[in-house]
Amino acid sequence: MSRRNFSQPSLADAFVKAYSRPGGFLEDIAKTFEWSAFDVILRPLHSSSDGAPAYPPLTMFKIVLLQQWYGLSDPAAEEAVRDRLSFRRFCGVPLDEETPDHSSIWRFRQRLAKLGLDEKLLYPSGKRAYFVDYRNADGGRKRMTLGRHGVITCEEARKLAMQTLGGVALSGDDPLTERQTRRSSLTVAELCADYLKAAEKGLIMGKGGRAKKASTFATDRGRVQRHIVPLLGKRLVRDLTRADVAKFIRDVTAGKTAVVEKTKLRGKAVVEGGRGAAARTAGLLGGILSFAASEGVIEHNPARGVKRPADGRRTRRLTPEEYRKLGDALRQAEEERETWQGVAGSRLLALTGCRLGEIVNLKWTEVDDAGGCFRLEDSKEGASTRPIGRPALDLLSGLEREDGAAYVLPAARGSGHFGGLSGAFDRLVERAGLENVTRHTMRHSFASVAGDLGFAESTISAMLGHAAGSVTSRYVHHLDAVLIAAADKVARAIDGYMTGASAKVVELPRRGRKAKA
Repeated sequence: MSRRNFSQPSLADAFVKAYSRPGGFLEDIAKTFEWSAFDVILRPLHSSSDGAPAYPPLTMFKIVLLQQWYGLSDPAAEEAVRDRLSFRRFCGVPLDEETPDHSSIWRFRQRLAKLGLDEKLLYPSGKRAYFVDYRNADGGRKRMTLGRHGVITCEEARKLAMQTLGGVALSGDDPLTERQTRRSSLTVAELCADYLKAAEKGLIMGKGGRAKKASTFATDRGRVQRHIVPLLGKRLVRDLTRADVAKFIRDVTAGKTAVVEKTKLRGKAVVEGGRGAAARTAGLLGGILSFAASEGVIEHNPARGVKRPADGRRTRRLTPEEYRKLGDALRQAEEERETWQGVAGSRLLALTGCRLGEIVNLKWTEVDDAGGCFRLEDSKEGASTRPIGRPALDLLSGLEREDGAAYVLPAARGSGHFGGLSGAFDRLVERAGLENVTRHTMRHSFASVAGDLGFAESTISAMLGHAAGSVTSRYVHHLDAVLIAAADKVARAIDGYMTGASAKVVELPRRGRKAKA
């Protein structure tokens, strides 16, 4: 294919240049870069097919740059390069030459992407952003970033640009200077407030790239209010150092933020601090400072590389004797007419290994008796299919289901789910005479019994619904018989401990190659 030659300007170009006002953004850009280096990289983009002479790759590349800088579609770029002298001169298209049409621009971008040159030349950092250009009251040109592509949409960026330009035109605002001034004086407390606002809008991603759940958001807010703000709230974000973060961790570990505060009419929050709280709050602080770095408040995250105390995993588990004591306490509670939701919910915690919230929010529509599982619409890890043993399913089938009740454990009064399971469980543990037993202890004990029975870690993770247990996601529609049998064996063993009866051993299906006939 022949190539158009734009190296020689026409007489009209010389005339326009002589009478044009010098300077301007595009002219400055044209002088800043060594375009010959780009020309060498772009040479492979020449097509060898027959047809009309091709436009120089460097010219086409400059048009793509204009599209990125000014947010132009292919047709809009065709029109702008044809009608605007500054665009023509930047791209090197003489006045007596035709400009590329929108289809030529589209095909060039496709070839650019096919060779991987779009990411290399246009987005070397892999990040794209929206920005707005304006002139302040003194006539100075300013460029302000509106947000990263992906965090905000193109339509949202347009609205922000209109608001920004409106403030500049009507009130003489200088938003970039105001932002820079605010960032230089932003305190940790103000940064935390910005972070929580973004998280509440779903802009802060949690596990699996999903927006943080309401429960996680509430926990984050509590850690911010009870640990981060009291210790670091008045500090300027730009002044924070790794030493400050390390001291923060030591202070939380030492219990410097320990407090007992009233939360509602008859509620209270007990903030103790310690190694676990320090580790988890330091992780949140690191996330908040990463948010600050992404927003341009600071260049580097001072929490990165700071050692955190090990978030000590709970090793407390119930022994068979302690399971028997808990079973006795459950039977006594039933005989003394304790709230049936609390008793049934506590049994389910023991027999399923589910989290407290998963049992509290369990709906009848999520119970698949025939499939031997719970099909949870939402959990800590998102939607989850959980294998459940027969003792737990038999317990559920024996519960009285009220007409129209959505939850397995309905509220004792009014609508919704039962909200007193946590307190009911604590009273049962106290009745059984057990110490240091929490709701999570039941989950850890379920996993420990499974380990005692010889099940692999991947199988245990799947039974508990851990994110690491990738098995769960593969059994959304039909659970493997081995996984169901495993959950059943563990549940029967625990039920046997609590009732004093010997658990029935379930033979697991054997896996392997079939014997040849």
